[in-house]
Amino acid sequence: MNIQIGDRLLMKKPHPCGGKIWKVTRIGLDFRLVCETCGREILIPRVKAEKGVKRILPDESVTNS
Repeated sequence: MNIQIGDRLLMKKPHPCGGKIWKVTRIGLDFRLVCETCGREILIPRVKAEKGVKRILPDESVTNS
């Protein structure tokens, strides 16, 4: 799976706050994800993160001009 820093991930299961979209801020053996609803940061193993991804959304800040 080709996940890059800045990508937004739509996860299969929601965070307790109700948000399903997470922003990737660090990649490696672990991923650091930030919930876009409440701002909570988590560190999750790569394997677990890749299994939980429903869809990869492109980075919002990249615009096609």
